[in-house]
Amino acid sequence: MRPKLVVGNWKMNGSLAANADLLAGIVAGLGNAKAACAVCAPAPYLFQCQQLLAGTPVAWGAQDVSEHASGAYTGEASAAMLADFACRYVIVGHSERRAYHGESNELVARKTVAALKAGLTPIVCVGETLGQREAGQTAAVVGAQLAAVLELLDAAQAKGIVVAYEPVWAIGTGKTATPDMAQEVHAQLRAQLKERIGGAAEEINILYGGSMKPDNAADLMSRQDIDGGLIGGASLKAADFLAIIKAA
Repeated sequence: MRPKLVVGNWKMNGSLAANADLLAGIVAGLGNAKAACAVCAPAPYLFQCQQLLAGTPVAWGAQDVSEHASGAYTGEASAAMLADFACRYVIVGHSERRAYHGESNELVARKTVAALKAGLTPIVCVGETLGQREAGQTAAVVGAQLAAVLELLDAAQAKGIVVAYEPVWAIGTGKTATPDMAQEVHAQLRAQLKERIGGAAEEINILYGGSMKPDNAADLMSRQDIDGGLIGGASLKAADFLAIIKAA
């Protein structure tokens, strides 16, 4: 059975003081929680995460990474730079990056490769818009997003990713895919991974990332192929984040 994984995505939120309080609360409240957990913080706060979380059960990571190793790319952060701060994870292809920064499936794939080469675990986000779901295009959209990534990876590399399904229409809206709706997509993604890497696909975490909260987390994560959550707003409150971790 795959161990559950719960990852907080702080998005563009935080301050030194607020982060310190939040991280202290998470660490203090973990207890004997069985799920693995991590926080993905804005780049300026990665050093703070490293300082406050080293030696604790909480891992940390970044919210984006450059496809380039170095060079004249003002404002970008390379995978090697993230590794310098002992990041374990990095989110790639979040729907907000795709929508607001025009990131294509192919760019997301290249970022995934860059992360893997630096020893990071990329959390590869896939998901459809409301219009795409209503048009019956969910399977095609998320399939193409994951396929673009898998095309650039050999079997060994593919084993090193985490996938996060985040229906765009359920992010920050309060709407949530029903557990059965989410499981249907997760099962499709698992089958797609199996086609690429065989039985090892059973070891890959596929997270749900659409408004998972304390009151729906246990139901969602009870489904066969939902292996945890990529948590937005609820990860900014220690009590809520801990409740989701413990629900796993």
